[in-house]
Amino acid sequence: MSDKATTVVSPGTQAPDFKLATEAGESFTVADLQGKTTVLVFYPFAFSPVCTDQLQLYDRARPEMGDAEIYGVSCDSTWAQKAFREKLEVSIPQLSDFEPKGATCRVFGVLHEGGFPQRALVIVGPDGVVRWSYQAPSPADLPPVHMIIGGLKNIR
Repeated sequence: MSDKATTVVSPGTQAPDFKLATEAGESFTVADLQGKTTVLVFYPFAFSPVCTDQLQLYDRARPEMGDAEIYGVSCDSTWAQKAFREKLEVSIPQLSDFEPKGATCRVFGVLHEGGFPQRALVIVGPDGVVRWSYQAPSPADLPPVHMIIGGLKNIR
């Protein structure tokens, strides 16, 4: 089995239509991206070692991201994501792609053939257009936080 997913959505394209669930079970869609710069952090599994490091690192760096909103996205259930966020004591809101599993990851081009998100970052501008994206070579590779900060600086 390869570590590759399809190609992550390209900068300059409109963010695809999608539906995720917040920790509270509320709907989160492409309309929720309008009017603000948003960083979507796709990660494979709540409570896995690299994902734990990633969310803690990104949470500590939030002040360096300015007014950008940041969300974690995985195929875990909303309950697992909430427990994960609370256990890590991070403030990054979590969005669940649990039902239908992987549908949003698929349209963003980051669904791993194993049925979980490839580790990827997508920055969407206030107009709903993808401004920057990155997909790690494998789920085990942690994208450094400076990649997000650099991506944000390049689009401002």
